[in-house]
Amino acid sequence: MNIKVETLPAYRIAYVRQVGPYGPANIQAMEKLKKWAKEKSLLNESAIILGIPQDNPETTPPEHCRYDACIVISKDVRVDDSICEGELSEEKYVIFKVKHTAEDIQKAWTEIFPALQHSGYQMDNKPILERYTGDMVNHHFCEICVPVKPL
Repeated sequence: MNIKVETLPAYRIAYVRQVGPYGPANIQAMEKLKKWAKEKSLLNESAIILGIPQDNPETTPPEHCRYDACIVISKDVRVDDSICEGELSEEKYVIFKVKHTAEDIQKAWTEIFPALQHSGYQMDNKPILERYTGDMVNHHFCEICVPVKPL
């Protein structure tokens, strides 16, 4: 697994929120976001798409789990009532680049927390991000971005 530490800048985002058990409905939220972004000509090689599971399914009942499918947008993009708008603050993350297959992502989730312990960081109490860029998607990769603070 490819690991690096990166400080992500503050982002303005447009997003679609899905509430309920994590799984196939997350894909539907992502497809709705992509349809909106495509209509606005925002989907290109440099687009940054984020999947943000807002809740821990081990401590939050499945019917209350929130998942946000997001795209980073510039200040000049106008957002309409069909989509939500928000901001992410600048944060430090340990980034795990993984193949974008169900098997590899599942394996990554089991390896992330032991790898974090060896990295000299501990997880911060903020959501983990799944980050996709056009180039990564074309090569079947994604990044799992874990918010961290020094030990």
